[in-house]
Amino acid sequence: MRFVDEYRDADKAKALSAMIADLCEPGREYKFMEVCGGHTHTIYKHGIEDYLPENITLVHGPGCPVCVIPMGRIDDAIHIARGPGVVMTSFGDMMRVPGSGGNFFDSNAEGTTIRMVYSPLDALKIARQRPDQQVVFMAIGFETTAPSTAVTVLRAAKEGIGNFSVFCNHVTIIPAIKAILDSPDQRLDGFIGPGHVSTVIGCQPYEFIAREYGKPIVVAGFEPLDILQSVYLLMRQIEEGRSEVENQYSRVVPWQGNPTALRAIGEVMELRPYFEWRGLGFISHSALRMRAKYADFDAEHRYELPGVRVADPKACQCGEVLKGVLKPWECKVFGTACTPETPIGTCMVSPEGACAAYYNFGRFSRERVRGASAR
Repeated sequence: MRFVDEYRDADKAKALSAMIADLCEPGREYKFMEVCGGHTHTIYKHGIEDYLPENITLVHGPGCPVCVIPMGRIDDAIHIARGPGVVMTSFGDMMRVPGSGGNFFDSNAEGTTIRMVYSPLDALKIARQRPDQQVVFMAIGFETTAPSTAVTVLRAAKEGIGNFSVFCNHVTIIPAIKAILDSPDQRLDGFIGPGHVSTVIGCQPYEFIAREYGKPIVVAGFEPLDILQSVYLLMRQIEEGRSEVENQYSRVVPWQGNPTALRAIGEVMELRPYFEWRGLGFISHSALRMRAKYADFDAEHRYELPGVRVADPKACQCGEVLKGVLKPWECKVFGTACTPETPIGTCMVSPEGACAAYYNFGRFSRERVRGASAR
């Protein structure tokens, strides 16, 4: 790709729109889930739904790593930060995620030190600069960010930095998709597969979706024409009676993934028996933890955690949004009590959250649907 404008051409978008419409079976409804939050933002920032026939619906899935972290893990992180001499570090989009007693900013106001960093290597740098303090990195994300955490742990081990540890909250995408497919609440015709995750794991892991569930999936890029072409490829599979994995994002995603990144993850981390996801509950083998070999860098090994499961606020319906059961504007507190300035749930906090996407870019669509409902 030389220029981003190549993937934002309105004439090409209209041509794809017409091709998609030609594949629609009269009277049939189609529902596709875009798994990744980055896709959701592209869809609503660029008005992709306006290029699709009315009988094609796109719903958001559990592909926002911040959104799926349960409140109990936020409380655990704050508990660690309250320890003597502890500096907790975190990505910026975690700072405002609410726990049961407030977010990281609230905790800092009460005396903790929770610093925003751009990468785990930044946290390791702080540990080098402050050998008298314990520096903990709150690691989150799917397989996309797990390699950077793993490489940082390997570097800390090589350098013998003993005051650095990781509070590991990395999750894996495949079990989450399987949980969606097994849910009785959702009927889907196909998936727009996550682009960033697939740069690491490749396309092969999605083959079970087509083989066992008979659903097509197209791994997609993040520009408007990427999304539209992916919908076209899904529709073409359905029209031809096929269920396969296709790689629309081949300019970035290798079919076999990134073996170097996968080796780093495998060296440092292993699957947990189970992990709690916001909205999806406990899913077996759906998250990563540190291997015993690297227990010295495992915050869960160093610190005694409360590990209490905390229920979401009753008014918050993030769980239903993450499962694609509700659109964000259908939540009772969306845009009123829950806004980016006063978020109740994680989906309104994260830059990849569906509620934030709808709030920032989907206002006209929301008003149109509400107006139609009123009529």
